[in-house]
Amino acid sequence: MLSKKVVVIGAGASGLMASGFAAENGAKVTLIEKNKRVGRKIMITGKGRCNVTNNCDVQNFIRNVPVNGRFLYSALNGFTPQDTMDFFEQLGLPLKTERGNRVFPKSDKAVDVVDALHDFVIEKGCKIVCDNAVSLIIENDEIIGVKCEKETYYADSVVICCGGKSYPLTGSTGDGYTLAKQAGHTVTELKPSLVPLESKNPDCKSMQGLSLKNVSLKIIDNKSQKAVYSDFGEMLFTHFGMSGPMILSASSQIRDITDGKYSAVIDLKPALSPEQLDKRLQNDFRENSNKDVSNSFSKLLPRKIIVPVLKRWGVPFDKKCNSVTKEERRRLCEILKEFTVEISGFRPIEEAIITSGGVKTSEINPKTMESKLVKGLYFAGEVIDCDAYTGGFNLQIAWSTGRLAGISAAEL
Repeated sequence: MLSKKVVVIGAGASGLMASGFAAENGAKVTLIEKNKRVGRKIMITGKGRCNVTNNCDVQNFIRNVPVNGRFLYSALNGFTPQDTMDFFEQLGLPLKTERGNRVFPKSDKAVDVVDALHDFVIEKGCKIVCDNAVSLIIENDEIIGVKCEKETYYADSVVICCGGKSYPLTGSTGDGYTLAKQAGHTVTELKPSLVPLESKNPDCKSMQGLSLKNVSLKIIDNKSQKAVYSDFGEMLFTHFGMSGPMILSASSQIRDITDGKYSAVIDLKPALSPEQLDKRLQNDFRENSNKDVSNSFSKLLPRKIIVPVLKRWGVPFDKKCNSVTKEERRRLCEILKEFTVEISGFRPIEEAIITSGGVKTSEINPKTMESKLVKGLYFAGEVIDCDAYTGGFNLQIAWSTGRLAGISAAEL
């Protein structure tokens, strides 16, 4: 029986899926990886725990993909988050669902995900080659192979799964974009996404290491005063600004960032209305009647944020609680409900979880992941201009597009 020769470039999430499913569908597969082992970037996802997917339906999933979500309908319907969970469970990797429908291996070890995928591609008969830089061999607008420094691999189909430019130490150095351009494809502007935000506000440095949980966040466009993003959850102050799950997701909604264009507005007490918060303050000040206001917030606020709040409030630190006026309480409520930090920019793309931008989706067939420009050339994963919020969505994109590309590349 005839079988197609398929070369997959990049042994990350999408590349491992493309290789395994191409081989499962009868192809003779060579998987080329420039690192010494496969799945380097998977190893660091989810803080080393690997957020495998998000346990939601396809419609909800698409709503969490702000960039070119509709392009993914065929790939996601063919391999849903539930299919991903079933796939890994069948590989012998037990999973669990946590807050926000985030799915992790029960072991909390990303290496177990990598090992399961590595065993999957080996079992399907894929050949893994750890090589160096590659270039495409194209003749008459048709792919015929891949040239490496050490060897040339001729093939009927080639799948580019090289990832983006984030976390370059894992091998994601933008090679896929170079190959795509070589094939005549358009690569849209590359920007960091799911990335920490910088601020020049000195409060951030003084609060370095402070993690806020169960707070509300809005990212406000300072010119229009409209919210471009809102969320509830967890965030972290750092020496350069802000990070944490909500901040990373917020970064994917910020466009054309310049110093001072956007502000983060944090509701430190979202469970309390302004009226309820005022009553809480009255009770706290009553309990600490003869104390300085600076010593009255230990039950209300984390220690590291007390001084920044007091500075913004503007009353003397040694003012007695029993002398705080109604107007001063009102102003304090405003600060606690709208603790504002101006944003100056993104952290470098090397610190981003994913890269926003990539191969233009209009040049890729969404039903097969095949290039519309070069016959036999396919794309999968982060190299495509398609990115989502944090929470397992981006890895699911890799699984779904990788599988579809692999199956399509193997078809006779």
